[in-house]
Amino acid sequence: MNLKKLSMHPDLDCFAPASEAEKEYMVQMRPSSTFFKDGVKRLMKNKIAVISFFVIVIITLCSIILPMFWPYKYDQMLGVRPGRPVNSSYNNLAPFEYGEKELERMAEGEKIFPHIFGTDAQGRDYFIRVVYGARISLAVGFFASLIVLVIGLTVGSISGYCGGKVDIVIMRIVDIIYSLPDMLMVILLSTVLKEVLAPLIAGTVLEKLGVNMISLFIVFGLLYWVSMSRQIRGQILSLREQEYVLAAQATGARGKWIIMKHLLPNCISVVVISTALQIPSAIFTESYLSFLGLGVNAPMPSLGSLASDALNGMNSYPYRLVIPAIVISLIVLSLNLFGDGLRDAFDPKLNG
Repeated sequence: MNLKKLSMHPDLDCFAPASEAEKEYMVQMRPSSTFFKDGVKRLMKNKIAVISFFVIVIITLCSIILPMFWPYKYDQMLGVRPGRPVNSSYNNLAPFEYGEKELERMAEGEKIFPHIFGTDAQGRDYFIRVVYGARISLAVGFFASLIVLVIGLTVGSISGYCGGKVDIVIMRIVDIIYSLPDMLMVILLSTVLKEVLAPLIAGTVLEKLGVNMISLFIVFGLLYWVSMSRQIRGQILSLREQEYVLAAQATGARGKWIIMKHLLPNCISVVVISTALQIPSAIFTESYLSFLGLGVNAPMPSLGSLASDALNGMNSYPYRLVIPAIVISLIVLSLNLFGDGLRDAFDPKLNG
């Protein structure tokens, strides 16, 4: 019988220092990380979301950079020269076709940059107009979504956290706005604001932006925040009953701090989904308003106004309608897929 096992004295061999190999085996050290880094790692594993992100980046960069060195301007009528008769040979050119004067200059050995998408009925290069149209549509989509995000997040957070009479009053206002027909109100407000804002912005910096563009942002700020505010309110109503919120209140934390540090981070999935879906919704709204003539001011193009102008020559030049439609579809699809990828990557509930 081994008397050493029955002894009350400790076995000193058990307290011998561990070797380096034993330390590496027993201790699995993980490099420090943050919520954002973990989310980015999960996002990079989603190939569809990554591809969609690069598609959005490429379209955005092209809409910003290409007009800087493109030889044609979006409002330049190639067949119109001061003091000379209008040359109609530049009008309605097919892709990679040239006007009469351009053909003569090419015959003399001069290099002429091609019209990749041809020209429109006024002799303007169609490719650069599509690029400018994508720029306007993306700008309207992102800025309008930012306005909706700020208003909806603020109103929904206050309503959900405060509750009581504050919640009742805010939700009744939301219900009234939500019950209004969107398209009719957008058209009416755009028409009315166009007349009201014109004398107010005359001679100011906002005049370059255009009355229609300003009225469009105002319409989004007045109407399109209600859906996000209701979703944020519903999330906060369920989250404010959690123990960590009660602990924060017990320590004397203010409501603003609790909302910013505890409640909104746990609503990230709703915020991401709503914002990602609001951008294509804003692009669609701008497109059909421009289609109806209530969008950007001419000659500034947008994808909606390009599609509207293409209806007149749809039988002869169908590609003029197909091209802006493809660009709109590509932008909207990429934004939706990227938004789904962000939700899957940054939602703490989905990732334990």
